[in-house]
Amino acid sequence: MSQLISPTLHTAALAALEGAANRALQLATEARSELKELDGCVFALECTSPEFEVFVQPLQGELRLMGVYDGTVTTRVRGTASDFTSLATAADPASSLINGALELEGESAPLIELQHIIGRLDLDWEAPLVNTLGDVAGHQLAQLLRAGFSWGQQAGTNLGRQLEEFIHEEARLSPPKLELEDFYTDVQDLALRVDRLESRTARLKKRLQDKDD
Repeated sequence: MSQLISPTLHTAALAALEGAANRALQLATEARSELKELDGCVFALECTSPEFEVFVQPLQGELRLMGVYDGTVTTRVRGTASDFTSLATAADPASSLINGALELEGESAPLIELQHIIGRLDLDWEAPLVNTLGDVAGHQLAQLLRAGFSWGQQAGTNLGRQLEEFIHEEARLSPPKLELEDFYTDVQDLALRVDRLESRTARLKKRLQDKDD
């Protein structure tokens, strides 16, 4: 992929997508409420070749999309355009993320929570970007964003399936399917709660430090 878009069009494209996302959120009361729980988080999608970066910041039930951000990032997904393309087109995003070249830094739970919220909006990634950038660049950027912020929609399901296959086929254990699903759900919920607690504790410490300063 050649140079994706100019800085000016980059800003315009993100503004168009931000507007579309927030219009969708206006019609999704539950999603707006859940999004407020992520206030204080910032998520980065970094494409290293070509160089391109997007920051997503939940703020009072809305989404802010930025091309530049100088503060602390909660979660960063980094890789080349081809890495993101491979993830976007993978039949098994969880396996592709685990075995592929993409790097995931920071807290995974807030990112997955954001992905679940965005996923329920049924957001059309391409329309506002194509209208701003044209067909080719709009499609390329939409594909990067979709891959970077949507893999968690299937990751939980696929990881659960992989765990089940291991227990039945490799470990040669065979607990009832419903019992296995309940166990995996409990483990996943516990991990998510721990990550949420750690995230909230870190944000609280930061606020206290800011007050002291």
